[in-house]
Amino acid sequence: MATPHPLTTTASGADVRVRFCPSPTGLPHVGMVRTALYNWAYARHNGGKLIFRIEDTDAARDSEESFQQLVDALTWLKIDWDEGVQVGGPHEPYRQSQRHDIYRGVIEKLLASGALYESYSNAEEIDARNEANGRAKQLGYDNFDRDLSDEQKAAFREEGRQPALRLRVPDEDLTYVDLIRGEVTFPAGSFPDFVVVRPNGVPLYTFVNPVDDALMGITHVLRGEDLMPSTARQLALYAALIDAGVTTFVPRFAHMPLVLGETGNKKLSKRDPQADLFLHRERGFIHEGLLNYLALLGWSIGPDRDIFSLDEFIAAFDIENVNPNPARFDQKKAESINGDHIRMLDVKDFAERTIPYLAAAGSFDEPTHEQLVLAFRAAPLVQERVQLLGEVPGMLGFLFTDEISYDADALKGLPANAAEVLEACITALEPVTDFSPEKIQDALATALVENLELKPRVAYGPPRVAITGRRVSPPLFESMELIGKDATMQRLATLVQILRS
Repeated sequence: MATPHPLTTTASGADVRVRFCPSPTGLPHVGMVRTALYNWAYARHNGGKLIFRIEDTDAARDSEESFQQLVDALTWLKIDWDEGVQVGGPHEPYRQSQRHDIYRGVIEKLLASGALYESYSNAEEIDARNEANGRAKQLGYDNFDRDLSDEQKAAFREEGRQPALRLRVPDEDLTYVDLIRGEVTFPAGSFPDFVVVRPNGVPLYTFVNPVDDALMGITHVLRGEDLMPSTARQLALYAALIDAGVTTFVPRFAHMPLVLGETGNKKLSKRDPQADLFLHRERGFIHEGLLNYLALLGWSIGPDRDIFSLDEFIAAFDIENVNPNPARFDQKKAESINGDHIRMLDVKDFAERTIPYLAAAGSFDEPTHEQLVLAFRAAPLVQERVQLLGEVPGMLGFLFTDEISYDADALKGLPANAAEVLEACITALEPVTDFSPEKIQDALATALVENLELKPRVAYGPPRVAITGRRVSPPLFESMELIGKDATMQRLATLVQILRS
Protein backbone atom coordinates (compact mmCIF):
# COMPACT_ATOMS: atom_id res chain seq x y z
CA MET A 1 0.00 0.00 0.00
CA ALA A 2 1.34 3.42 -0.97
CA THR A 3 2.07 5.98 1.72
CA PRO A 4 2.23 9.76 1.48
CA HIS A 5 5.64 11.36 0.98
CA PRO A 6 7.49 11.19 4.31
CA LEU A 7 8.38 14.88 4.05
CA THR A 8 4.75 16.04 3.85
CA THR A 9 4.47 19.16 5.98
CA THR A 10 3.14 19.05 9.54
CA ALA A 11 2.92 22.85 9.73
CA SER A 12 0.20 24.26 11.98
CA GLY A 13 -0.71 27.49 13.73
CA ALA A 14 1.39 30.48 12.78
CA ASP A 15 3.48 28.34 10.41
CA VAL A 16 0.51 27.85 8.08
CA ARG A 17 1.01 29.55 4.70
CA VAL A 18 -1.74 29.46 2.09
CA ARG A 19 -2.11 31.25 -1.22
CA PHE A 20 -4.68 32.71 -3.56
CA CYS A 21 -3.27 32.75 -7.09
CA PRO A 22 -5.84 33.61 -9.76
CA SER A 23 -5.20 34.35 -13.41
CA PRO A 24 -6.21 37.88 -14.44
CA THR A 25 -8.70 36.83 -17.11
CA GLY A 26 -12.25 38.13 -17.18
CA LEU A 27 -14.35 39.31 -14.27
CA PRO A 28 -13.96 37.85 -10.76
CA HIS A 29 -16.59 35.18 -10.13
CA VAL A 30 -18.07 33.73 -6.97
CA GLY A 31 -16.29 30.37 -7.28
CA MET A 32 -12.98 32.20 -7.28
CA VAL A 33 -14.11 34.32 -4.34
CA ARG A 34 -15.04 31.26 -2.31
CA THR A 35 -11.52 29.90 -2.92
CA ALA A 36 -10.07 33.19 -1.67
CA LEU A 37 -12.46 33.21 1.30
CA TYR A 38 -11.58 29.71 2.48
CA ASN A 39 -7.85 30.37 2.15
CA TRP A 40 -8.20 33.67 3.99
CA ALA A 41 -10.29 32.14 6.77
CA TYR A 42 -7.88 29.21 7.17
CA ALA A 43 -4.93 31.59 7.48
CA ARG A 44 -6.74 33.82 9.96
CA HIS A 45 -8.07 30.87 11.98
CA ASN A 46 -4.55 29.47 12.40
CA GLY A 47 -2.76 32.80 12.80
CA GLY A 48 -0.86 32.00 9.62
CA LYS A 49 -0.33 33.96 6.39
CA LEU A 50 -2.22 34.41 3.11
CA ILE A 51 -0.12 35.09 0.01
CA PHE A 52 -1.79 36.77 -2.98
CA ARG A 53 0.01 35.81 -6.18
CA ILE A 54 -0.91 36.46 -9.82
CA GLU A 55 -0.66 33.72 -12.46
CA ASP A 56 -0.20 35.97 -15.50
CA THR A 57 1.88 33.98 -17.96
CA ASP A 58 -0.88 33.68 -20.61
CA ALA A 59 -0.23 36.89 -22.52
CA ALA A 60 -3.10 36.24 -24.93
CA ARG A 61 -5.74 36.13 -22.18
CA ASP A 62 -4.32 38.05 -19.21
CA SER A 63 -5.05 41.75 -18.83
CA GLU A 64 -4.15 44.57 -16.48
CA GLU A 65 -7.83 45.47 -16.29
CA SER A 66 -8.66 42.02 -14.92
CA PHE A 67 -5.82 42.33 -12.41
CA GLN A 68 -7.21 45.63 -11.14
CA GLN A 69 -10.67 44.04 -10.90
CA LEU A 70 -9.23 41.25 -8.75
CA VAL A 71 -7.71 43.78 -6.38
CA ASP A 72 -10.97 45.76 -6.37
CA ALA A 73 -12.92 42.59 -5.55
CA LEU A 74 -10.74 41.57 -2.61
CA THR A 75 -10.65 45.14 -1.31
CA TRP A 76 -14.45 45.44 -1.42
CA LEU A 77 -14.83 42.08 0.30
CA LYS A 78 -12.23 43.08 2.90
CA ILE A 79 -10.23 39.91 2.24
CA ASP A 80 -6.74 41.13 3.14
CA TRP A 81 -3.44 39.39 2.48
CA ASP A 82 -0.10 39.30 4.29
CA GLU A 83 2.28 38.98 1.34
CA GLY A 84 1.88 39.46 -2.37
CA VAL A 85 1.04 41.99 -5.04
CA GLN A 86 0.74 45.57 -3.77
CA VAL A 87 1.87 44.46 -0.30
CA GLY A 88 5.31 42.99 -0.99
CA GLY A 89 7.12 40.40 1.07
CA PRO A 90 10.22 38.22 1.15
CA HIS A 91 9.42 36.32 -2.07
CA GLU A 92 8.96 39.15 -4.54
CA PRO A 93 7.98 39.46 -7.29
CA TYR A 94 4.50 37.99 -6.87
CA ARG A 95 3.54 38.00 -10.55
CA GLN A 96 4.58 34.97 -12.60
CA SER A 97 5.41 37.13 -15.62
CA GLN A 98 8.23 38.74 -13.58
CA ARG A 99 9.76 35.49 -12.27
CA HIS A 100 11.31 33.95 -15.42
CA ASP A 101 14.88 34.22 -14.13
CA ILE A 102 13.84 32.43 -10.95
CA TYR A 103 12.27 29.60 -12.96
CA ARG A 104 15.40 29.29 -15.10
CA GLY A 105 17.48 28.73 -11.96
CA VAL A 106 15.15 25.97 -10.75
CA ILE A 107 15.16 24.33 -14.19
CA GLU A 108 18.96 24.20 -14.14
CA LYS A 109 18.92 22.51 -10.72
CA LEU A 110 16.43 19.92 -11.89
CA LEU A 111 18.45 19.23 -15.05
CA ALA A 112 21.57 18.78 -12.94
CA SER A 113 19.79 16.33 -10.62
CA GLY A 114 18.47 14.30 -13.57
CA ALA A 115 14.82 15.02 -12.75
CA LEU A 116 14.29 16.75 -16.12
CA TYR A 117 15.38 15.45 -19.49
CA GLU A 118 15.33 16.65 -23.08
CA SER A 119 12.50 15.31 -25.21
CA TYR A 120 12.49 15.65 -29.00
CA SER A 121 9.47 13.48 -29.89
CA ASN A 122 6.70 15.22 -31.77
CA ALA A 123 3.00 14.29 -31.72
CA GLU A 124 3.13 12.34 -34.99
CA GLU A 125 6.07 10.22 -33.81
CA ILE A 126 4.37 9.48 -30.48
CA ASP A 127 1.18 8.39 -32.25
CA ALA A 128 3.12 6.20 -34.68
CA ARG A 129 5.05 4.46 -31.88
CA ASN A 130 1.86 3.85 -29.89
CA GLU A 131 0.21 2.31 -32.95
CA ALA A 132 3.23 0.13 -33.68
CA ASN A 133 3.39 -1.05 -30.05
CA GLY A 134 -0.33 -1.70 -29.74
CA ARG A 135 -0.79 1.12 -27.22
CA ALA A 136 -3.99 3.19 -27.22
CA LYS A 137 -3.49 6.65 -28.75
CA GLN A 138 -5.06 8.37 -25.76
CA LEU A 139 -2.26 7.09 -23.53
CA GLY A 140 -0.10 9.76 -25.13
CA TYR A 141 3.64 10.02 -24.60
CA ASP A 142 5.51 6.74 -24.07
CA ASN A 143 8.57 8.01 -22.17
CA PHE A 144 10.64 7.26 -25.30
CA ASP A 145 13.19 10.06 -24.77
CA ARG A 146 14.08 9.17 -21.17
CA ASP A 147 17.37 7.53 -22.05
CA LEU A 148 18.47 9.20 -25.26
CA SER A 149 22.22 9.11 -25.77
CA ASP A 150 24.26 12.24 -26.32
CA GLU A 151 24.69 11.15 -29.95
CA GLN A 152 20.91 10.84 -30.46
CA LYS A 153 20.33 14.27 -28.91
CA ALA A 154 23.01 15.80 -31.14
CA ALA A 155 21.41 14.21 -34.21
CA PHE A 156 18.01 15.70 -33.34
CA ARG A 157 19.61 19.10 -32.86
CA GLU A 158 21.29 18.86 -36.24
CA GLU A 159 17.80 18.41 -37.72
CA GLY A 160 16.94 21.79 -36.20
CA ARG A 161 14.80 20.38 -33.41
CA GLN A 162 14.62 22.12 -30.06
CA PRO A 163 13.80 19.91 -27.07
CA ALA A 164 10.98 20.23 -24.60
CA LEU A 165 11.90 19.38 -21.03
CA ARG A 166 9.95 16.61 -19.32
CA LEU A 167 9.84 15.53 -15.68
CA ARG A 168 10.96 11.99 -15.01
CA VAL A 169 7.87 10.66 -13.18
CA PRO A 170 8.58 8.09 -10.42
CA ASP A 171 7.68 4.53 -11.38
CA GLU A 172 5.63 4.04 -8.22
CA ASP A 173 2.23 4.85 -6.74
CA LEU A 174 1.82 8.45 -5.57
CA THR A 175 -0.36 8.98 -2.50
CA TYR A 176 -1.49 11.98 -0.50
CA VAL A 177 -4.15 12.55 2.17
CA ASP A 178 -6.62 15.16 0.99
CA LEU A 179 -7.76 17.28 3.93
CA ILE A 180 -11.34 17.16 2.59
CA ARG A 181 -11.49 13.83 0.73
CA GLY A 182 -9.14 11.52 2.60
CA GLU A 183 -6.44 9.29 1.11
CA VAL A 184 -5.99 9.47 -2.66
CA THR A 185 -3.59 7.27 -4.65
CA PHE A 186 -2.44 7.70 -8.25
CA PRO A 187 -1.22 4.28 -9.44
CA ALA A 188 2.21 3.92 -10.99
CA GLY A 189 2.02 4.43 -14.73
CA SER A 190 -1.27 6.32 -14.62
CA PHE A 191 0.36 9.30 -16.33
CA PRO A 192 3.52 9.66 -18.41
CA ASP A 193 6.51 11.94 -18.06
CA PHE A 194 5.04 15.36 -18.77
CA VAL A 195 6.36 18.54 -20.37
CA VAL A 196 7.34 21.28 -17.94
CA VAL A 197 9.23 23.54 -20.35
CA ARG A 198 8.26 24.14 -23.98
CA PRO A 199 10.85 23.88 -26.77
CA ASN A 200 10.95 27.71 -26.85
CA GLY A 201 12.18 27.70 -23.25
CA VAL A 202 8.94 28.94 -21.67
CA PRO A 203 7.91 26.91 -18.59
CA LEU A 204 4.31 25.67 -18.37
CA TYR A 205 1.76 26.49 -15.67
CA THR A 206 2.05 22.90 -14.41
CA PHE A 207 5.64 23.73 -13.53
CA VAL A 208 5.61 27.34 -12.35
CA ASN A 209 2.58 26.98 -10.06
CA PRO A 210 4.09 24.31 -7.77
CA VAL A 211 7.55 25.85 -8.08
CA ASP A 212 6.19 29.15 -6.78
CA ASP A 213 4.41 27.29 -3.97
CA ALA A 214 7.67 25.57 -3.07
CA LEU A 215 9.79 28.73 -3.15
CA MET A 216 7.20 30.70 -1.16
CA GLY A 217 6.90 28.03 1.51
CA ILE A 218 3.21 27.30 0.91
CA THR A 219 2.19 24.65 3.45
CA HIS A 220 -1.46 24.11 2.46
CA VAL A 221 -2.83 24.19 -1.10
CA LEU A 222 -6.59 24.78 -0.83
CA ARG A 223 -8.20 24.84 -4.26
CA GLY A 224 -11.11 23.67 -6.39
CA GLU A 225 -12.03 20.06 -7.04
CA ASP A 226 -11.53 20.59 -10.78
CA LEU A 227 -7.77 20.88 -10.16
CA MET A 228 -7.56 17.59 -8.31
CA PRO A 229 -6.25 15.55 -11.30
CA SER A 230 -3.18 17.80 -11.50
CA THR A 231 -2.18 16.84 -7.95
CA ALA A 232 -0.44 13.69 -9.23
CA ARG A 233 1.91 15.77 -11.35
CA GLN A 234 2.50 18.18 -8.48
CA LEU A 235 3.44 15.33 -6.14
CA ALA A 236 5.92 14.02 -8.71
CA LEU A 237 7.40 17.48 -9.20
CA TYR A 238 7.62 18.11 -5.45
CA ALA A 239 9.62 14.91 -4.98
CA ALA A 240 12.07 16.19 -7.61
CA LEU A 241 12.23 19.66 -6.04
CA ILE A 242 13.09 18.13 -2.68
CA ASP A 243 15.80 15.92 -4.20
CA ALA A 244 17.27 18.98 -5.98
CA GLY A 245 17.33 21.02 -2.77
CA VAL A 246 14.74 23.57 -3.93
CA THR A 247 12.39 22.86 -1.01
CA THR A 248 12.27 20.62 2.04
CA PHE A 249 8.62 19.50 2.20
CA VAL A 250 5.47 18.60 0.31
CA PRO A 251 2.40 20.76 1.14
CA ARG A 252 -0.96 19.41 2.31
CA PHE A 253 -3.71 19.52 -0.32
CA ALA A 254 -7.44 20.10 0.01
CA HIS A 255 -9.86 20.14 -2.91
CA MET A 256 -13.04 22.11 -2.35
CA PRO A 257 -16.37 21.02 -3.87
CA LEU A 258 -17.64 22.45 -7.12
CA VAL A 259 -20.21 25.24 -7.04
CA LEU A 260 -23.14 24.29 -9.26
CA GLY A 261 -25.62 26.59 -10.96
CA GLU A 262 -29.18 26.88 -9.69
CA THR A 263 -30.39 24.13 -12.04
CA GLY A 264 -28.80 21.01 -13.44
CA ASN A 265 -25.50 19.49 -12.41
CA LYS A 266 -23.07 21.72 -14.25
CA LYS A 267 -20.41 23.86 -12.62
CA LEU A 268 -21.48 27.48 -12.20
CA SER A 269 -20.41 29.03 -15.48
CA LYS A 270 -18.54 32.32 -15.72
CA ARG A 271 -21.36 33.42 -18.03
CA ASP A 272 -24.02 32.68 -15.43
CA PRO A 273 -25.36 35.88 -13.79
CA GLN A 274 -24.98 34.28 -10.35
CA ALA A 275 -21.24 33.94 -11.03
CA ASP A 276 -20.63 37.66 -11.59
CA LEU A 277 -19.28 39.12 -8.36
CA PHE A 278 -19.68 42.74 -9.46
CA LEU A 279 -23.27 42.15 -10.52
CA HIS A 280 -23.99 41.05 -6.93
CA ARG A 281 -22.33 44.23 -5.67
CA GLU A 282 -24.25 46.34 -8.18
CA ARG A 283 -27.53 44.80 -7.06
CA GLY A 284 -26.74 45.66 -3.47
CA PHE A 285 -25.10 42.76 -1.69
CA ILE A 286 -22.97 43.86 1.23
CA HIS A 287 -19.69 42.05 1.70
CA GLU A 288 -20.71 40.56 5.06
CA GLY A 289 -23.83 38.99 3.58
CA LEU A 290 -22.22 37.68 0.41
CA LEU A 291 -19.24 36.16 2.25
CA ASN A 292 -21.59 34.55 4.80
CA TYR A 293 -23.48 32.89 1.94
CA LEU A 294 -20.34 31.83 0.04
CA ALA A 295 -18.95 30.30 3.24
CA LEU A 296 -21.98 27.99 3.27
CA LEU A 297 -21.14 26.59 -0.18
CA GLY A 298 -19.40 23.56 1.27
CA TRP A 299 -19.22 24.34 4.99
CA SER A 300 -21.53 24.82 7.94
CA ILE A 301 -21.03 26.53 11.29
CA GLY A 302 -23.57 24.24 12.93
CA PRO A 303 -26.95 22.55 12.51
CA ASP A 304 -29.87 24.86 11.69
CA ARG A 305 -27.67 27.96 11.68
CA ASP A 306 -26.95 29.98 8.57
CA ILE A 307 -26.22 33.50 9.86
CA PHE A 308 -22.87 34.39 11.40
CA SER A 309 -20.36 37.20 11.47
CA LEU A 310 -17.00 37.01 9.74
CA ASP A 311 -15.29 36.83 13.14
CA GLU A 312 -17.47 33.83 14.06
CA PHE A 313 -16.67 32.26 10.71
CA ILE A 314 -12.91 32.63 11.21
CA ALA A 315 -13.10 31.24 14.74
CA ALA A 316 -15.05 28.15 13.63
CA PHE A 317 -13.58 27.43 10.18
CA ASP A 318 -11.41 24.40 9.50
CA ILE A 319 -10.78 23.16 5.97
CA GLU A 320 -11.15 19.57 7.20
CA ASN A 321 -14.82 20.26 7.95
CA VAL A 322 -15.63 21.21 4.35
CA ASN A 323 -18.13 18.85 2.69
CA PRO A 324 -16.72 17.18 -0.46
CA ASN A 325 -20.12 17.09 -2.19
CA PRO A 326 -20.98 19.77 -4.78
CA ALA A 327 -22.71 22.91 -3.49
CA ARG A 328 -25.52 24.65 -5.35
CA PHE A 329 -25.77 28.43 -5.67
CA ASP A 330 -29.22 29.52 -4.47
CA GLN A 331 -29.91 33.17 -5.35
CA LYS A 332 -32.95 33.53 -3.07
CA LYS A 333 -31.10 32.13 -0.08
CA ALA A 334 -28.13 34.38 -0.80
CA GLU A 335 -30.42 37.44 -0.86
CA SER A 336 -32.20 36.36 2.31
CA ILE A 337 -28.90 36.01 4.17
CA ASN A 338 -27.81 39.39 2.83
CA GLY A 339 -31.02 40.91 4.18
CA ASP A 340 -30.26 39.47 7.61
CA HIS A 341 -26.83 41.09 7.54
CA ILE A 342 -28.30 44.42 6.42
CA ARG A 343 -30.50 44.36 9.53
CA MET A 344 -27.45 43.63 11.68
CA LEU A 345 -25.75 46.86 10.55
CA ASP A 346 -25.64 49.92 12.74
CA VAL A 347 -28.24 52.29 11.27
CA LYS A 348 -25.61 54.95 10.50
CA ASP A 349 -23.46 52.36 8.71
CA PHE A 350 -26.51 51.20 6.74
CA ALA A 351 -27.39 54.78 5.79
CA GLU A 352 -23.85 55.48 4.55
CA ARG A 353 -23.92 52.37 2.38
CA THR A 354 -27.18 53.43 0.72
CA ILE A 355 -25.79 56.74 -0.58
CA PRO A 356 -23.92 55.32 -3.64
CA TYR A 357 -27.04 53.38 -4.66
CA LEU A 358 -29.26 56.46 -4.36
CA ALA A 359 -26.75 58.42 -6.42
CA ALA A 360 -26.52 55.69 -9.07
CA ALA A 361 -30.32 55.67 -9.37
CA GLY A 362 -30.38 59.44 -10.01
CA SER A 363 -31.78 60.56 -6.67
CA PHE A 364 -28.93 63.08 -6.61
CA ASP A 365 -25.49 63.62 -8.11
CA GLU A 366 -23.33 65.00 -5.35
CA PRO A 367 -25.74 64.98 -2.41
CA THR A 368 -26.31 68.27 -0.61
CA HIS A 369 -26.20 68.45 3.16
CA GLU A 370 -30.00 68.53 3.23
CA GLN A 371 -30.23 65.45 1.00
CA LEU A 372 -27.78 63.56 3.19
CA VAL A 373 -29.75 64.47 6.31
CA LEU A 374 -32.92 63.28 4.60
CA ALA A 375 -31.31 59.99 3.52
CA PHE A 376 -30.00 59.33 7.02
CA ARG A 377 -33.39 60.12 8.58
CA ALA A 378 -35.14 57.82 6.11
CA ALA A 379 -32.72 54.90 6.35
CA PRO A 380 -34.25 53.34 9.51
CA LEU A 381 -37.63 53.22 7.74
CA VAL A 382 -36.36 50.76 5.12
CA GLN A 383 -33.54 48.87 6.84
CA GLU A 384 -35.98 46.19 8.01
CA ARG A 385 -37.63 45.96 4.59
CA VAL A 386 -34.83 45.40 2.06
CA GLN A 387 -32.64 42.44 1.23
CA LEU A 388 -30.37 44.34 -1.15
CA LEU A 389 -29.05 47.89 -1.03
CA GLY A 390 -30.18 48.22 -4.64
CA GLU A 391 -33.79 48.12 -3.43
CA VAL A 392 -33.35 51.33 -1.40
CA PRO A 393 -33.71 53.85 -4.29
CA GLY A 394 -37.06 52.37 -5.22
CA MET A 395 -38.19 52.72 -1.62
CA LEU A 396 -36.77 56.19 -0.94
CA GLY A 397 -36.55 57.83 -4.37
CA PHE A 398 -39.80 59.75 -3.73
CA LEU A 399 -38.00 61.83 -1.09
CA PHE A 400 -35.63 63.43 -3.58
CA THR A 401 -37.98 64.58 -6.34
CA ASP A 402 -40.77 67.11 -6.77
CA GLU A 403 -42.45 65.11 -9.51
CA ILE A 404 -43.75 61.71 -8.50
CA SER A 405 -43.94 58.94 -11.10
CA TYR A 406 -46.60 56.38 -10.31
CA ASP A 407 -46.06 52.66 -10.72
CA ALA A 408 -48.66 51.20 -13.07
CA ASP A 409 -49.68 48.52 -10.60
CA ALA A 410 -50.09 51.17 -7.87
CA LEU A 411 -52.57 53.20 -9.95
CA LYS A 412 -54.35 50.08 -11.12
CA GLY A 413 -54.86 48.95 -7.53
CA LEU A 414 -56.53 52.17 -6.35
CA PRO A 415 -60.18 51.82 -5.24
CA ALA A 416 -62.98 53.53 -7.13
CA ASN A 417 -63.36 56.17 -4.42
CA ALA A 418 -59.63 57.01 -4.30
CA ALA A 419 -60.18 60.69 -5.20
CA GLU A 420 -62.75 61.04 -2.39
CA VAL A 421 -60.31 59.42 0.06
CA LEU A 422 -57.52 61.80 -0.98
CA GLU A 423 -59.77 64.86 -0.64
CA ALA A 424 -60.68 63.67 2.87
CA CYS A 425 -56.93 63.43 3.63
CA ILE A 426 -56.38 67.03 2.47
CA THR A 427 -59.26 68.30 4.61
CA ALA A 428 -58.05 66.33 7.66
CA LEU A 429 -54.41 67.45 7.39
CA GLU A 430 -55.07 71.13 6.65
CA PRO A 431 -55.44 72.17 10.32
CA VAL A 432 -52.55 69.97 11.59
CA THR A 433 -49.71 72.21 12.74
CA ASP A 434 -47.54 69.63 14.49
CA PHE A 435 -46.76 67.56 11.41
CA SER A 436 -45.46 64.53 13.32
CA PRO A 437 -46.26 60.89 12.49
CA GLU A 438 -48.50 60.63 15.55
CA LYS A 439 -50.57 63.73 14.71
CA ILE A 440 -50.77 62.75 11.03
CA GLN A 441 -52.02 59.28 11.96
CA ASP A 442 -54.59 60.68 14.38
CA ALA A 443 -56.00 63.06 11.76
CA LEU A 444 -56.15 60.47 8.98
CA ALA A 445 -57.56 57.73 11.21
CA THR A 446 -60.42 60.03 12.24
CA ALA A 447 -61.17 61.13 8.68
CA LEU A 448 -60.80 57.78 6.91
CA VAL A 449 -61.37 54.97 9.38
CA GLU A 450 -63.99 56.61 11.62
CA ASN A 451 -65.81 59.06 9.33
CA LEU A 452 -65.60 57.19 6.01
CA GLU A 453 -65.67 53.81 7.79
CA LEU A 454 -62.81 52.41 5.70
CA LYS A 455 -60.59 49.56 6.78
CA PRO A 456 -57.02 50.80 7.38
CA ARG A 457 -55.63 48.63 4.54
CA VAL A 458 -58.02 50.32 2.11
CA ALA A 459 -57.90 53.77 3.69
CA TYR A 460 -54.15 54.34 3.47
CA GLY A 461 -53.61 52.94 -0.04
CA PRO A 462 -54.50 56.12 -1.97
CA PRO A 463 -52.39 58.51 0.15
CA ARG A 464 -49.46 56.04 -0.01
CA VAL A 465 -49.59 56.08 -3.81
CA ALA A 466 -49.92 59.88 -3.82
CA ILE A 467 -46.87 60.38 -1.59
CA THR A 468 -44.53 57.66 -2.91
CA GLY A 469 -45.92 56.52 -6.27
CA ARG A 470 -45.81 52.92 -5.02
CA ARG A 471 -48.08 50.34 -3.48
CA VAL A 472 -45.32 49.25 -1.08
CA SER A 473 -43.34 51.97 0.62
CA PRO A 474 -41.77 53.02 3.89
CA PRO A 475 -44.26 53.75 6.71
CA LEU A 476 -46.75 56.32 5.40
CA PHE A 477 -46.95 58.76 8.30
CA GLU A 478 -43.16 58.92 8.69
CA SER A 479 -42.86 59.45 4.90
CA MET A 480 -45.24 62.42 5.09
CA GLU A 481 -43.25 63.91 7.94
CA LEU A 482 -40.00 63.55 5.95
CA ILE A 483 -41.25 65.43 2.89
CA GLY A 484 -43.09 68.00 5.02
CA LYS A 485 -46.64 69.32 5.07
CA ASP A 486 -46.45 71.49 1.94
CA ALA A 487 -45.14 68.68 -0.28
CA THR A 488 -47.62 66.24 1.27
CA MET A 489 -50.59 68.47 0.48
CA GLN A 490 -49.32 69.14 -3.03
CA ARG A 491 -48.87 65.42 -3.80
CA LEU A 492 -52.30 64.56 -2.48
CA ALA A 493 -53.86 67.29 -4.62
CA THR A 494 -51.89 66.25 -7.72
CA LEU A 495 -53.21 62.70 -7.62
CA VAL A 496 -56.76 63.97 -7.04
CA GLN A 497 -56.42 66.08 -10.17
CA ILE A 498 -55.14 63.10 -12.16
CA LEU A 499 -57.99 60.88 -10.97
CA ARG A 500 -60.67 63.55 -11.59
CA SER A 501 -59.46 64.39 -15.09
